Amino acid sequence: MAKFNGVYVALVTPFTKDYQVDYVRLTELCNWLIEQGVDGLVPGGSLGEYATLTAEERAKLVETVIEAANGRVPVLVGSGAPSTAQSVKWVQHAKEHGAAGIMALPPINYKPLENEIIEHYKALSEVGLPIVAYNNPKDYPTDLTPDLLAEISKFENVVGVKEFSGDVRRMQEILEKTDLEVMVGVDDLALEGALVGATGWISGVPNALPKEGVELFHLGREGKVKEALKLYKRLLPLFRYDASPQLVQSIKYMMELAGKPVGSTRPPRLPLSKEQYQKIEEAFHYSKRLTV
Repeated sequence: MAKFNGVYVALVTPFTKDYQVDYVRLTELCNWLIEQGVDGLVPGGSLGEYATLTAEERAKLVETVIEAANGRVPVLVGSGAPSTAQSVKWVQHAKEHGAAGIMALPPINYKPLENEIIEHYKALSEVGLPIVAYNNPKDYPTDLTPDLLAEISKFENVVGVKEFSGDVRRMQEILEKTDLEVMVGVDDLALEGALVGATGWISGVPNALPKEGVELFHLGREGKVKEALKLYKRLLPLFRYDASPQLVQSIKYMMELAGKPVGSTRPPRLPLSKEQYQKIEEAFHYSKRLTV
């Protein structure tokens, strides 16, 4: 049985007008998402702009989310960092504060050798917290192929993978070659992933539309294709923004449209153009239509 079932929201990080982390708003966001039915929370990932946070901000952010969840849903903490030692530190911090597991990138600063990737995950596994490996060859230099994941999965605490390659065929191959649970990593494959055996979805757009995301994934897992497709077609124009480099700005704007503003992004991410925001707004209003 999968450990991390259902829809886990990769949390955005709310900022004030002067780019300070808004921990009060973060707590409110966590409470709202849980009330809306999400199955788990994921702080400290790429969508959460972890690379722009100081160590103190990042630690407080993780602690705030775990405290807000208060055992109601699992918290899966991002551990990405420039060195293995730093990543291990974040895993230890997550474990000490009661996280259910971690979402772990491979080495991020250069294209590592296979044995370096394996040793990286070995070091993380030794901390003793369940690990969901994060495969994102779109934004990072490593592709965690199914064969490489088969090697990594030999470590006791590596239990799953967030699959962000954008190739739905990967999900089935991972399930064939490993005993890992597969979590969809890119929103515009949420339905396809559920249909081919993914048991979880680490999602972006459900920051703004959590009920719709939960309903869609559960319909897919239940094999209710006709009902799922009707909802999927409404959401797909928004989901495609999750696979773009400007996903953070896009999803934060969706949250503003949903009445849950969380501030802007920290530089180097800058506001999008008026035309880009208009396209997002059109897609958002389309997603709220009752029929297509």
